[in-house]
Amino acid sequence: MTTEEVRTTTPAGSTEPAGESGRPAASGVLGRVSWGLADQAVTSMINFAVGIYVARELGVHAFGVFGLAWLTYGVVLNVSRGLATDPLMVRFSGVPEAAWRAAAARSSGTALAVGGTLGAVCLLVGLGIGGEVGPAFACLGVALPALLLQDSRRFAFFAAGTGRKACTNDLVQGAALVPAMVVAARAGTVAAFLLAWGAAAAAAAGYGFLQCGVRPRVTEARGWLREQRDLGSRYLAENVSLSGAGQLRAYGLGAIAGVGAVGAVRGAELLQGPFLALLMGLSLVTVAEAARVLRRSPHRLGRFCLLLGGGQAAAALLWGAALLLMPDRAGELVLGDVWHSASRLIVPATLGVAGAGLGSGAAAGLRALAAARRSLRCQLFASACYLGGGLGGAAAAGTVGSAWGVAAATSCGSAVWWLQLRTALRERHPEPLPEVRTP
Repeated sequence: MTTEEVRTTTPAGSTEPAGESGRPAASGVLGRVSWGLADQAVTSMINFAVGIYVARELGVHAFGVFGLAWLTYGVVLNVSRGLATDPLMVRFSGVPEAAWRAAAARSSGTALAVGGTLGAVCLLVGLGIGGEVGPAFACLGVALPALLLQDSRRFAFFAAGTGRKACTNDLVQGAALVPAMVVAARAGTVAAFLLAWGAAAAAAAGYGFLQCGVRPRVTEARGWLREQRDLGSRYLAENVSLSGAGQLRAYGLGAIAGVGAVGAVRGAELLQGPFLALLMGLSLVTVAEAARVLRRSPHRLGRFCLLLGGGQAAAALLWGAALLLMPDRAGELVLGDVWHSASRLIVPATLGVAGAGLGSGAAAGLRALAAARRSLRCQLFASACYLGGGLGGAAAAGTVGSAWGVAAATSCGSAVWWLQLRTALRERHPEPLPEVRTP
């Protein structure tokens, strides 16, 4: 048995999440996964719509500035998830409602504290640097508390097994974005679009309180961090290494090939939007479900992870094939002037997303096992490969070279994830597991 066992507060014999006890197991899994897919579809469409709208309204250069702010948000989001919501998903998925409510209040309070603290840093940095980028970072700092609080609500709902509420919450955010984006378009600045994005998140976060009645307890954030430090510190390092590598790659690519190159990469990512959003929100469904599989049928965890990762990789390849068939007129309708530079990156971007999708199946298994040391080693290796491939490729062949470097790095990282999962499962089960095969 590995020393990194799952610690949960679930009583013996209690395997169903709060609010769903009594349902047949298969029906419960199908319902949770269905709502998870529905929520990810909504999230994907929101992110895709925001990116497309901004790209069409602002053009490739300003869209590059928006891309830098977006990537910075990704770093902060991963800080919040590592400290606040990842431990919640591992240790409080499927617990009694009273335990879930107490944990959700403290987790969301921690997310709000992270948003307020790092939002203030972004605001000060933005005011200090000025220029084109400064106002964007200042407005991102204003929006961060609402963005992180709304994200923590989604995680809490999935930990409770009530994905319907998470999906509804995202629909509220999408509805609020429509008038907010129309107002922002009149201003025609990156800063205005970021404020609109934050305002919609604030509306959804407020609605989240009406859905569950759980208020964020910011005053208990320190206690939460102390209690979850064995997982939170490693998940923080793991998450920040991933998003930090993406941020450094963007800054380096901008320095080597110009801000327009950042806009081209962001445009290619938008074309892969449904799968990138799915990967970003992977733990909403898969970590909680993998933890349930581990408690009920530990020998099935490997097969579950393989089906999960293989399914995502296959879907990404099919989507990429469809993008290659897209006529230029349709691409220009979607991305405007950004299409011409982004379309050259479809093949390497698709391979990169497929590799990440395959590796995410193994990552979910390591998270469910609470094998934080192994997952941290995997993520540090994958992030180093990503940064090295992205910047090395940019130095050798510009924007296209950077995209191919990232695709190669993602494949290497995926192989390491699967090797580590296989080792972790063998330590937990000394007998060979025939259903687990390293891709």
